Amino acid sequence: MIQSAMIHGVAVDAGSGLEAAIKTARGNQAHPDDLAIFKRCVLEVLGQGASTVLVDAQTGPPLIPHYPVGCTPMLAYEADVYHFAEGDKITLLPENLKITDYARLGVKQLKFFMYYAPDDNSELNRRKQDVVASVGQQCVEHDLVFLMEPLVYHPTLKPGTKEYALLKPDLVLRATAEFCQPQYHADVLKVEVPVDLDFVEGFGEAVMSQDDAMDAFRAAAAPAANHQLVYLSAGVPFDRFEASLQMAKAAGVDFNGFMCGRALWADAVDIYGAQGEATLRHWLVETGRPRLNRLIAALG
Repeated sequence: MIQSAMIHGVAVDAGSGLEAAIKTARGNQAHPDDLAIFKRCVLEVLGQGASTVLVDAQTGPPLIPHYPVGCTPMLAYEADVYHFAEGDKITLLPENLKITDYARLGVKQLKFFMYYAPDDNSELNRRKQDVVASVGQQCVEHDLVFLMEPLVYHPTLKPGTKEYALLKPDLVLRATAEFCQPQYHADVLKVEVPVDLDFVEGFGEAVMSQDDAMDAFRAAAAPAANHQLVYLSAGVPFDRFEASLQMAKAAGVDFNGFMCGRALWADAVDIYGAQGEATLRHWLVETGRPRLNRLIAALG
């Protein structure tokens, strides 16, 4: 079920971590509905310029009626992106939602993520692969577009280090190659940018040349030739994500867009905390939408 249209996606599926950040920002004005209010504002304002907005399994279902015309609903199928099975990083499934509920909610797109380390224990990776394959098979059975998000890591190396930056292109390539296989039934691969610009010539420490970085983009995307491929922002600053999309485009990568979350709206958490909903909506119009438009322009 491959769709050819470009994806200009906004992700607002963060759960407990975002809720805690909003509670801190709100201080003594904190309210139990703050997370839902924040997400509704992002959906209603940024959804007007997006092709889709991704919401989470917990607060997302009541938000479905708030999607702007022309913005396609997408619902995550995870308990919480910040919670997973202890020690093994296997994604926990939501208790309040089943895949059979998607049709009732009028949702045709399901997103599922899994932390995945290609160099981890093979038995653990087999268990993760089985979970993804099961979700993908259910998407086929219920006529859902399956957006699969493998989030790479390494068992010993830490992100943000030079050593991890040098290995990351290979990790992204191998995870992409794995979940493009037919048993997972993934229609769209939502993958990380394969380079850390903090270690690329012209952006940060020149551990990797820009030519090598563009080679990394091309190599990591190659396994997804028969799939839609979109890049996720992974919480990097907005300018970094914009530059990453521009580099992928300059490298000639045949990708299908982006799903961007915190890079678009993270600054708005403190604004909502200090000044409330009306000021949040104003910020989303004046700053959030132009950011979204810049990402769309980066796709050429």
